[in-house]
Amino acid sequence: MNIWTAIALTVVGCYAVKLAGLLVPAGVLERPLVRRLAALLPVALLAALTAQQTFADGRTLVLDARAAGLAAAAVALVLRAPFLVVVGAAVVVTAGVRALGM
Repeated sequence: MNIWTAIALTVVGCYAVKLAGLLVPAGVLERPLVRRLAALLPVALLAALTAQQTFADGRTLVLDARAAGLAAAAVALVLRAPFLVVVGAAVVVTAGVRALGM
C-alpha cells in the first residue's frame, strides 16, 4: 500500500465516522447513559494517552523524567494553580531531572 492509498482510506474513514455521528437520532443522544458516557469518555481517553506517553517507551515500562514532570503537574493541580503554571511546573521539573541525568 502506498502513502496516498493510506491517506485516501483515512479521509474516507474520518468522513464516515463524522457522517455516522450526524445520522444518530436525537432521541438516542438524549438518553442519560449516552450523555454520561459522552461527558466521561474524553477524560478517560486523555488520561490513557497521558499514561501511555509518560510511562511507556515502545513496549517497555519506564520511570524517567516524564514521570517526575507529571507528578509536578499533579501537585500544581492539587494546589489549584492556573493552567500555565501547571504546564510550566511540569516543563521545569522534567528539564531539571533530565539535566541532572536521572
